[in-house]
Amino acid sequence: MNPTLEQTTKEFLKKHNIRPLKKLGQNFLIDKTILDKIILASQLTKDDIVLEIGPGIGTLTQELARTADRTVAVEKDKQLVKLLKTNLTEFKNLEIIESDIIKFSPPFKHNYKIIANLPYNIALLIIRKFIEEKNPPKEMILMLQKEVAQKICSEKSSLPKIAIELYAKSKILFFVPKESFFPIPKVDGAVIKIFDIQKNVPKIDKDLFFKILKTGFAHPRKTILNNLSKKLEMRKEKVNSWLKNSKINPQKRPEDLKLKEWINLTNGFDS
Repeated sequence: MNPTLEQTTKEFLKKHNIRPLKKLGQNFLIDKTILDKIILASQLTKDDIVLEIGPGIGTLTQELARTADRTVAVEKDKQLVKLLKTNLTEFKNLEIIESDIIKFSPPFKHNYKIIANLPYNIALLIIRKFIEEKNPPKEMILMLQKEVAQKICSEKSSLPKIAIELYAKSKILFFVPKESFFPIPKVDGAVIKIFDIQKNVPKIDKDLFFKILKTGFAHPRKTILNNLSKKLEMRKEKVNSWLKNSKINPQKRPEDLKLKEWINLTNGFDS
């Protein structure tokens, strides 16, 4: 009887005296069914170039290398980098790079995909980084916290949803129970797809857009009028006029505003 992915993972960790680091968000996938679903969702061909973020002990990495033309895996943990380079030498199309992904620039001149089980604590930061890159991926298949995935892909507006929607489209592919990982995290996960990246980005002042967006969501349950006037230190009369000129009801809450309305606010801003 063949050992399960859970058994082989735990044996590997024990053999190499690896203790998952909480500060790096290390939770290793031990569910073969979920692994197969990620690969299927990625729709990889021998023409694809893949960037994997946080390969861990290489569970997903091996499958990517078997399927894609080239795989680059970026790992911050020095111990894991050493093990990956030792254990995955059979894959000549695989490159293991030791780096902090937030400081990493993709070494590709043409289209690539990002496929990754992201550390939950910095998932949004990583997504923002790559959808705003000069050379962004053509799509991203990502495992992240279920609640965050729902915020990004929900019909209801949220700060992360609007921030990502400015650059790309997204959808939830499937949910992942927390028991699919070792050690078991406190929350369930979800795999999402981010696509059409930078296909229709409006020409606006991006810094101002995100300043207004963050200000508008400072207190999600308060009206957009109150948030903007207090945080931007503007008279309510002026903010009221700004909102009405942008065709926005001042009594709306930030979750009621769609991307187009945030763009209108940015274009209509007059300090």
